[in-house]
Amino acid sequence: WGASPRASISLEKAARVSALMQGRSFVTPQDIKDVGLDVMRHRIIPTYEAEAENINTDEIVRRIFEKVDVP
Repeated sequence: WGASPRASISLEKAARVSALMQGRSFVTPQDIKDVGLDVMRHRIIPTYEAEAENINTDEIVRRIFEKVDVP
């Protein structure tokens, strides 16, 4: 199961906070990656197939961020 549209809103807000804490008024792709695991981990439910292969939610989120190219 995937994350809802509200998850992307939470991800964006958390990334803004991350940028602000680093003294920036803009978000970078690294900000998204820095907060992504914490924001998304409880919003994604592994399939039975993933569980059978011992792939947990953290691994799924990591793989997503590895595969998505930075614009």
